[in-house]
Amino acid sequence: MKGLKFLIVAVILAVIAFSYWVYSSLHTPNAHDKGNQYIQIQHGSSPGQILAKLAAEGIISSQTPLKIYMKVTGTGNEMQAGEYQFDSPITPLEVLEKLRKGKLRTVKLIVPEGFTRFDIAKRIVGEFPQNKPAGEDSVLDLMNDNSLIKDIAPEAKSLEGYMYPNTYDFPRAVNTEAILKKMVEEFRKVWKPEYASRAAKLKLTSHQVITIASLIETESRLDEERPVVASVIYNRLKKGMPLGIDQTAVYIAKMEHRWDGVINRSDLESASPYNTRKVVGLPPGPISSVSKSSIKAALYPASTNYIYYVLNVEKNDKSHNFYSSAADFERGKAAYQAWLAKERK
Repeated sequence: MKGLKFLIVAVILAVIAFSYWVYSSLHTPNAHDKGNQYIQIQHGSSPGQILAKLAAEGIISSQTPLKIYMKVTGTGNEMQAGEYQFDSPITPLEVLEKLRKGKLRTVKLIVPEGFTRFDIAKRIVGEFPQNKPAGEDSVLDLMNDNSLIKDIAPEAKSLEGYMYPNTYDFPRAVNTEAILKKMVEEFRKVWKPEYASRAAKLKLTSHQVITIASLIETESRLDEERPVVASVIYNRLKKGMPLGIDQTAVYIAKMEHRWDGVINRSDLESASPYNTRKVVGLPPGPISSVSKSSIKAALYPASTNYIYYVLNVEKNDKSHNFYSSAADFERGKAAYQAWLAKERK
C-alpha cells in the first residue's frame, strides 16, 4: 500500500511538473535571429508541418508545448498560410496567435495620374519580378486585350486610359491578369453609367471622352484648371485646328521604344496618328491613365473662347495663362521661353 501511495504521489507530482513546464514554455519568450525575415507557411501545411517549420527556423524552441495546447484547445486547424515576421523574443502563444490571425505579405503598386501603359508595365515588372510570363512586353500584350472594357469602349485597342491611377496593395504572388483586372475595376467605380449619356450629348463616344480626359491629365496638374484646358481642346476641335499637345509626341516615342526623356524635333514631325501637332482631331485613343477630375472636365468643359495656353511662370504653381488670340499667345509664349532660358542657365 505504501508503495502504491508513493507511486500515485509520484505520478501526480510528475503531472504537475509537466503541466508547469508546458505552461511555462508557452509563456516564455524565445529569442531567435529571424526577426527581419519572412517565414512562409505554405497552403495545405498540416499543424505538425507548421510546428516543424517554426522549430527548424528557431521561432519556437520546442514543438511539444504547442502540440499539447492545440490538442487541448482544438485550435490546431486555425493556423493560416501566409508570410510572417515574428518578433524576437516571442512566446509560443504569441506565435500561435499570429498564425491564427493570418498574414498575407503585400506589395504596394503605385500608379500615378498620367502614367502611360508603358509606365505601368514597367512598374508592374519592377514590383513583381517573379510574375510569369516575364517582361514588359508580356505585360503590354495582356493590356492589349480589351475584353475587360468592351462594354464601355468596344473600339479600344488596349486598356490604356482604363487602368485607374491609385495606390494598390497586392499579394506578392498575384498574377498580372489580376492586377490589370483590379485597376479596371477601380476605373469602373469612377465611370458612372450617366457619363455615357453625357458623352452622347457631346456627340462623342465614351472612348473619345476618355481620350480627351487623358490629354487633359497630361496637360494640367490642377483640378480647378482642367475644365478650362478641356474648353481649349473642344474649341480647337470645333475650329478644325490641330490640338498641338506635345505629350502625344512623348507617347509616340514610348510606343516606338525610343523615349529618352526629351521631346526631339523628330518626335514632333512623326507621321503617327497620335501626333496632334500634325493630325487634326483626336488621337486614336487615350495616352495615359486618367483621374476622376480629368474625366469630369472632359464631360463638363468650361465655356470659353480660349484656344491657347502657356505655363504661368509668374505664379510658378503649375497653372496656365489662357488666350483667345494668336497675338496674345505669342507674347505669353515669348515670356515663357525667356523664363525657360534663364532656368536652364
